[in-house]
Amino acid sequence: MMEEEEFEFTEDLEAILHLTPEVQLAIEQVFPSQDPLDRADFNAVEYINTLFPTEQSLANIDDVVNKIRLKIRRLDDDIRTVVRGQTNVGQDGRQALEEAQIAIQQLFGKIKDIKDKAEKSEQMVKEITRDIKQLDHAKRHLTTSITTLNHLHMLAGGVDSLEAMTRKRQYGEVANLLQGVVNVLEHFQKYMGIPQIRQLSERVKAAQSELGTQILADFEEAFPAQGSKRPGGPSNVLRDACLVANVLDPRIKQEIIKKFIRQHLSEYLVLFQENQDVAWLDKIDRRYAWIKRQLVDYEEKYGRMFPEEWCMTERIAVEFCHITKVELAKVMRTRAKEIEVKLLLFAIQRTTNFEGLLAKRFTGCTLTDTPGQQKRPDSPLAQTNPFLEDDPGEDAGSEKDEDLAKPRKPKAPDNPFHGIISKCFEPHLYVYIESQDKNLGELIDRFVADFRAQGPPKAGTEEGGAVLPSCADLFVYYKKCMVQCSHLSTGEPMIALTTIFQKFLREYAWKILSGNLPKSSSNSGGLTITSLLKEKEGYEAAKFNVDELCLICSILSTAEYCLATTQQLEEKLKEKVDKVLVERINLTGEMDTFSTVISNSIQLLVQDLDAACDPALSAMSKMPWQSVEHVGDQSPYVTSIIMHIKQNVPIIRDNLASTRKYFTQFCIKFTNSFIPKFINHLFRCKPISMVGAEQLLLDTHSLKTVLLDLPSIGSQVLRKAPASYTKIVVKGMTRAEMILKVVMAPHEPPVVFVDNYIKLLADGNPETFQKILDMKGLKRSEQSSMLELFRQRLPTPPSGSDSGPSLSFSAPTPEQESSRIRKLEKLIKKRL
Repeated sequence: MMEEEEFEFTEDLEAILHLTPEVQLAIEQVFPSQDPLDRADFNAVEYINTLFPTEQSLANIDDVVNKIRLKIRRLDDDIRTVVRGQTNVGQDGRQALEEAQIAIQQLFGKIKDIKDKAEKSEQMVKEITRDIKQLDHAKRHLTTSITTLNHLHMLAGGVDSLEAMTRKRQYGEVANLLQGVVNVLEHFQKYMGIPQIRQLSERVKAAQSELGTQILADFEEAFPAQGSKRPGGPSNVLRDACLVANVLDPRIKQEIIKKFIRQHLSEYLVLFQENQDVAWLDKIDRRYAWIKRQLVDYEEKYGRMFPEEWCMTERIAVEFCHITKVELAKVMRTRAKEIEVKLLLFAIQRTTNFEGLLAKRFTGCTLTDTPGQQKRPDSPLAQTNPFLEDDPGEDAGSEKDEDLAKPRKPKAPDNPFHGIISKCFEPHLYVYIESQDKNLGELIDRFVADFRAQGPPKAGTEEGGAVLPSCADLFVYYKKCMVQCSHLSTGEPMIALTTIFQKFLREYAWKILSGNLPKSSSNSGGLTITSLLKEKEGYEAAKFNVDELCLICSILSTAEYCLATTQQLEEKLKEKVDKVLVERINLTGEMDTFSTVISNSIQLLVQDLDAACDPALSAMSKMPWQSVEHVGDQSPYVTSIIMHIKQNVPIIRDNLASTRKYFTQFCIKFTNSFIPKFINHLFRCKPISMVGAEQLLLDTHSLKTVLLDLPSIGSQVLRKAPASYTKIVVKGMTRAEMILKVVMAPHEPPVVFVDNYIKLLADGNPETFQKILDMKGLKRSEQSSMLELFRQRLPTPPSGSDSGPSLSFSAPTPEQESSRIRKLEKLIKKRL
C-alpha cells in the first residue's frame, strides 16, 4: 500500500510540475539558470551518467549525495520561508479593499455637493443677467434708430442739395455729394416699403438721370458732331462732369467716350477715304503719322479733362486701329490685283512696327472691353530648335528688299496689340505664298545648275562625304520663311506655306539627291544579251571610282541631315501654327522620301562592292578543286576579294564618319548579300577532292576573319564590331564551313554520312543535299540511293504542321532563287 501511495504521489507531482512552454520560457527569462536540474526536459539518468561517467568516479558518490541533500535542505528552507510569508497576504488584501471602498464613497459624496452648488450658482447668474440682456437689446435698438435717423437726415438734405447743384451745374460738388448720397441710400434698401424712403430713392434716380442727360448735352455743345472744336480748350466744368460720370450709370461714361472719339477721328475718315491716293498701301506711313500727331495734340489739349483711369489716349489709338483695319481691308479688296509682294510686306512691316509702338506706349487694358478686339494669341513654347534661334547678325548684310520682307518687331507673344491691324492682311497673304513658291523653285533650279557646274565633291577634300552646302541653304531659307510667315499669320497661310515646304523637300530629294546618284550597272534593268556576252568573255563589271563613292556618301549624309532637320521643322511648324490647325501639319511623307534616298545610297555602295567581288567568286567556282594536291596559303580569289574590300570599305567608312549607324547598315547589308552568294558559288565547285575541300575550308576561314574585321579594316583605331553584325557573319560563314566539312566526310557508310549531314546543316531541302553529293563527285546511281536514304532519315515534322520532306518549310531561299536564275542564264548562253 505504501508503494502504491508513493507511486500515486509521484504521478500527481509530475502532473503539477508539468508546465506549458510559455510558462517555462517566462520562468527562464525571470530566473535564468545553467543548472541541469532547472531544465524543463531534465532526465535523471542522463544527469547521473554525467556525474559518474566511469566506474572510478563512483568512489566519491558519498560526496555527491551529501551535496544534493544539502541543496534539497536549502530548497526546503526557501520554500518554507516563502509559504510563511504568504500567510497574511489574503487578510491584508481584504483590509485594503475595504479602505478603498470607503474612500470612493466619500469622494462620490463630495462630487455631488459640488454639482449641487454649481447648479445653484448658474441659476443665480441667470437671474442676475436677465435684466442686463434686456438693457443690451434696448441699447442696440436705440443705436440703430439714431443711426438710421442720422442717415435719413443726411439723405434728405443730400437730395435737396443734389437737385439744387444739378440745376446750377456745380459738377465739382455734385461728384462728391452724389457718391455719398448713393452710399447712404444703400442703407435704406430694406426700408423701401416706407413711402417716404421710396420717394427719396426715386428723387435720387431722377437726379442721376437728369445729370446724365445734362452732361451729354454739355459735351455735345462743347464738341459738336460737325464743325470745329470749341476754341480755348476744355473747361473745368467738363472735367468735373467726367468725375460725375464716374458715379453715374456706366453707359453715360461709354457714351461720352464714344462720341468724343468719333468726333476726334472724323477728320481721319475724310482724309483717308477709299478713293484718296493716300489710302493705298504705299502711303500707309501717313496713316500712322497722322494718329501720332493727333495723340500728341490730344495730350496737350485734353489730357487733363478726362480722368486718368479712363485711358482715353489708348482708347483713341485702339479705335483708330479698328477703323484702319476695316478701311485697309476694304481698299485691298477693291484693288486686289495691284497688290505686289514687296508692297504687301512693306505695309505689313510698317503696321507691325506701329503695333509694337502701341505696345511700348500702352498696357492694353482697354482691349478687353473694346468691341471686335481679337483675343490675345497664346504664347508658344520655348524656342529650342535651330530654325527659331535668332541670330543678331543674321540679316546685317541683307539687301533692302529682304530687309523689308522681315517684320522684326514686335513679336506676337510680347505684344497685346499684335494683329489688331495686321489681321486685315491675312486674306491677301496668298500673294506672299505664291512668291515663296516661285522663289523656292528658282532656288532648287539654282542648286541643280550649281551642282552640274561645280561637279560632285572630290575625294580627299573637305567636301568629300560631307553634307551638300545646298541643303543648309535650303533649310536656312525655310527658317526665314517660317519665322517671317509666323509674324504675318499663324492660321491658314502657315498651312499653305507648309504645303510649299513639302513640295520642294520632295523636289530636293528627287532632283539634287536621287537625281545625282551614280548609275549602277546592276540597275540597268534585267538580263541582256550584251551582258551575257561580256560575262562570257570574262568582262568585269564597272566599279565606281573614288569620287563616285564620295558622292554617294555625301548624298547619304545629306539625306540623313535632311531627315533629322525635316522632323525638327515639323515640330516647330506645329508650335507656330494655331492649335486647331496642328493636326494638318504632317511631313511624314517627306521624311520617308529621305529615308528612301538613304536606303538607295546604301544599296548602291553594297552593289558596287558586291559586283567587285563577283569575278573572284566566278574564278573560285571554275578552279579544278579535284586536282588540288596540297593545301597552301589562301587562294588568289580570296586575295582579290580582300583587296576590293580594303579598297572600298575605308573610303566609305571615312566618308560616313558623321553617320556611323549607316556605315553599320552598309556592313550588314553587304554581308547579307555576299555570304549567300559565296555559298552559292561554293556549290558550283564540283567535284572536290579531300585536299580541295581542305583548301576551300582554309579560304572560307580567311574570308570569315576579314568579314568579322570589316567595320574597322584599314583603320588605325581598332573598334569592336557591333554584336548584331558579328552574329550575322558567324551564322553565315559557319554554314559555309559546315558544308565543306560534310563534303570532307566519307560517304561510307551512307547512314552515318546522312545523319552527319542532318546534324551539321540541319537543312531538310533535298536540293541542298543533291548539291553536296555533286560536290563530292558521286555517280547518279549512288546519289539516287543516298537521296532515298536521306528522305527516310529526315525527322518527322511535329503534329499540326504542314507535311513535307524538309526540316524548314519556308519560302525558297536566296540560293534557290539564284540557282534558278543561273539555269536561265545557261539556257540562254547555249542558245546563243
